[in-house]
Amino acid sequence: MIRSRSHVTLVMALAISGPLVCRLTAQTPQPTEYEVQAAYLSNFGRFVEWPAGTAKDPFYVCVLGQDPFGSLLDTALKGEFIAGAPMAAKRIAGPGEAASCRIIYVNPSKDTQIRNVLAGLRNTAALTVSDSADFIRLGGMVQFVLNGNRVRFEINLAAAQRAGLTLSSELLKVAAAVRRAP
Repeated sequence: MIRSRSHVTLVMALAISGPLVCRLTAQTPQPTEYEVQAAYLSNFGRFVEWPAGTAKDPFYVCVLGQDPFGSLLDTALKGEFIAGAPMAAKRIAGPGEAASCRIIYVNPSKDTQIRNVLAGLRNTAALTVSDSADFIRLGGMVQFVLNGNRVRFEINLAAAQRAGLTLSSELLKVAAAVRRAP
C-alpha cells in the first residue's frame, strides 16, 4: 500500500463529505448522504489489510438487503482498483452469499435483524459497514453517523481485529470515534 496515495485518497473522501456542511452556491448541488457513503465505501478498502488467502479478484463491495444506493455505488467503484483488483458492487440477499465480499454494507431496514446478520457474517473476513444506530454496539465494524449535516463514521476496532482485519492508523485518525474494547 502506498502511504501517500492512501492518505490522499482518504483526504479526498473526506473532502467529498465536507460540502455537506459548507454553504454552497445554488449552482452547485450538495452530495446526498448516500453519495457520500458510496464514496466512503469505495475508499475504505484502501485502509484495511485482510488475512492471507482472502479472495483477491475482483474486490467486491457488497450490499446485503435492500439497496439504498442504486447506481451511486456502481458509479463510485467504476474504474477503481485495490491492490490491482478491480472494484465492483454486488448485491446479496443474506450472509450465506458473502464469501467473495471484502466490504459488506448491511442495510438497516426493518426487515434486517442486525444481530442475526452479524452472527451469520462472523466467519467472514469482510469489513462490515452500516448506518444502523446500534451497529458497532452489536458487533459491526464501521457505522456511518450524521454529525450535523456531515456524514462521519465510527469504528469498532475490536470487531475488525476479531475478523482478522488490520485497520490503518490513517483511517482511525479520521474516525469520529474508535471503540477499542469488545
